[in-house]
Order: sequence, then structure tokens, then C-alpha cells
Amino acid sequence: EVQLVESGGGMVQPGGSLRLSCEAAGFIFSSYAMSWVRQAPGKGPEWVSVINSAGGTIYYADSVKGRFTVSRDNAKNTLYLQMNSLNPEDTALYYCARTDWFTFYYDYAGQGTQVTVSS
Repeated sequence: EVQLVESGGGMVQPGGSLRLSCEAAGFIFSSYAMSWVRQAPGKGPEWVSVINSAGGTIYYADSVKGRFTVSRDNAKNTLYLQMNSLNPEDTALYYCARTDWFTFYYDYAGQGTQVTVSS
């Protein structure tokens, strides 16, 4: 059974930072690309970033480029998202997703972790 469990969310002031983690189980983590996706209240899902299986190729949405950094530790089956210079528009439920590198579609996603940016 594929399991993806996110953690690290919380409330932070504008300009602050958070580091999200996603622990994976039930599949060969090192064989899959992974994505971070977010969904703000009342809006549809927004793709944030994707990293290939080896961690050597990464893409970011323009809205987070230069502020967010995705990484992975295949030995620990864990995906990370370092978020800096957060602003209220980053408020959303963030979840990780197992991703097909060639289509960028994802087949499994976690329950998500809430990030709230507010003063």
C-alpha cells in the first residue's frame, strides 16, 4: 500500500520559513519522481514543484521560484520542501504526490499539511 505522510506545516508570519517533509512507504521511492502540490481555500490544486527520481532535475512554479527549494533523501524515503520568504498567498494545504516524470500526472497523494501565513 502506497503511503505518503506530510509534516512540518504550521502558522508563520509573512517573511518566515517552514520546512515540509513527506515520508513515503509502500513503493520504491527512489524509482519515482515526486511533486509538491498545494490547494488554497476555495481554489483548485496548484502544482508547486517536481523533482525527478534521482533528485538531479527540478522544476518550480513561477509563483515559488527563488523562494522554495525541493529536495529528497532516497535513503530515508523522504521528500522535503524548504519554503522561505513566505507570504499570505502561500497559505494552503500542501501535499506530496507520486508523479510520472513523463506526464507529470500523479497517482497517489498524501493527506497534506496546512501552511498558514498570517501576521
